[in-house]
Amino acid sequence: TSEHWNMLMMPTVYTVAELDYDIVVGADTVVTPSYDPHCTYGDLANCEPVAVISAEKLRDYTEGPAETAAIANVLHNDERTGQYVIAPEAWDCIWEELIQNGKGLKTVYDRPGGGSENEYSFSSEMLEEMIHELDRLIAKYSGSEWNTKATANRVVFLLTEHRALIQIELNEVNTGMRKLTDKDFLGPKERGQRRELKLQQSEDHSEYFMIMEHQKLKENKHRDMRRLAR
Repeated sequence: TSEHWNMLMMPTVYTVAELDYDIVVGADTVVTPSYDPHCTYGDLANCEPVAVISAEKLRDYTEGPAETAAIANVLHNDERTGQYVIAPEAWDCIWEELIQNGKGLKTVYDRPGGGSENEYSFSSEMLEEMIHELDRLIAKYSGSEWNTKATANRVVFLLTEHRALIQIELNEVNTGMRKLTDKDFLGPKERGQRRELKLQQSEDHSEYFMIMEHQKLKENKHRDMRRLAR
């Protein structure tokens, strides 16, 4: 709903529990589709994007300049902003300064470690949910209602690429090539399994120490008996 969306846009105001879909909207609620406020107030013509940009490709050293040109062309061809866009000859230079040379505002990539996605992993159940949602979106925007639009085709292309990467990660998790830790993004199923394993290990350790203590008492008893025999 619009109310839930507006709450999600202010994550520092509400707790995770307060943002829960079942609480705010309700699991069985039939939600009436509505337009984004930007469409309602005329910021987007026909409520459709004029271009789809990939932030990952923008930072890619091979594809980045072309992605920058795509952004610049949109702004250049818009009568509201076209007169303020710098000449095309300088677009590559801007990209090099911002991306390759790291000038401009700080981003997540300026964090220690470079903001690498390899620093964390997701459990299989979460990756499977991602793939399920990507399959839904790919099927939707590949349909006859959308597949004649260049923007929809770009969405499908980008989502398909992303799905392939997630599938690789899922395979790595399932085969044990990618080891999960408690600091990773674990779903409720994985967290439950880990809690159960820790309890079992704790019980095993307790039994072990009880056996050791019993053995120690027997040794002490035998030692005392030998002393008395002397």
